Amino acid sequence: MNRDREAATPGPRRESTPEPQFDAAHAMLNRMRLIAESRGEARIDAKRAAAIADRQAAARARRSKRTESAMYDNGRDPLGVGAVMDRLVRNRGWSSPVAVGSVLSEWNALVGPQIAAHCQPESFEAATVVVRCDSSSWATQLRLLSHNLLKTFDEKLGHGVITTIQVLGPQAPSWRRGRRTVEGRGPRDTYG
Repeated sequence: MNRDREAATPGPRRESTPEPQFDAAHAMLNRMRLIAESRGEARIDAKRAAAIADRQAAARARRSKRTESAMYDNGRDPLGVGAVMDRLVRNRGWSSPVAVGSVLSEWNALVGPQIAAHCQPESFEAATVVVRCDSSSWATQLRLLSHNLLKTFDEKLGHGVITTIQVLGPQAPSWRRGRRTVEGRGPRDTYG
């Protein structure tokens, strides 16, 4: 039996050394590093990459917080006409006169088409808007809706721009014609 074992293993007994294996992933990584170096890209570690990402995030946050333009810093930041006008109105303290103009010009959008068809603003002074209605029933309706309208004005125009709404009924025609008139109330009608 010993002979069979010796015949099975010819010659002296050798230790087997593993052959070096080809690692495709490692070879590809090395190839990509060489390509990046040839383009001038530098390899950085994770700590340095995290620091760069933090700096970029902080810069983005500063840019998003900044409402005023840096126009006076380096003179290269162009501004739109709307931004220039907003800053001018804010710096000069013209916000309430601009609000007056927006109330009178945007009345239809502020109160809605149904109310705007029957009630029109006449004047706006000292946070009070004077509104003339075409009938006494619409004047009553607008007086009842004044609280809701004030809330809408606060939302769309800013708090405190309009504090009161003075509602006027329809204007009755004048019965004075000619040189001679008679004292008295004239015809008894409500005109609306």
